[in-house]
Amino acid sequence: MIAERILIDASVWIEYFRNQSQNIVDFVMEIARNSEICVPRVVLAELMQGAKSEKELSAIAEFMDAFTIIDQTDHTWVKAGRLSHALRKKGKNVHLTDCYIAVIAQENSCAVLTLDEHFKDIRHHTRLDLVDIDR
Repeated sequence: MIAERILIDASVWIEYFRNQSQNIVDFVMEIARNSEICVPRVVLAELMQGAKSEKELSAIAEFMDAFTIIDQTDHTWVKAGRLSHALRKKGKNVHLTDCYIAVIAQENSCAVLTLDEHFKDIRHHTRLDLVDIDR
């Protein structure tokens, strides 16, 4: 069963846009039919950072208009910093941006679809709900 709200991380969108995995393309399309896709602004920024042309930038912005943009609360970055600190104390070096994405997902009741292995470390420390996908 697919979650009601799903935050799709940049790692999945990159493979989706580059059409590198038919399984991912099909799975994202299934999610779009059955769930609300949520995108935090930081994921949009990551995608735009990796764009190879103005045309790609425009396409990303237009494409993302179809989904729910989720935003931070006053405490999101503080929670992300605390999570990153706690993980580091356990010997897990997880990017602050990944911690931020995990926190904003939880604040917005979203499961996370990602190909980034760091989120498994985050899940072991929090109640983060990850969506499994076969590549």
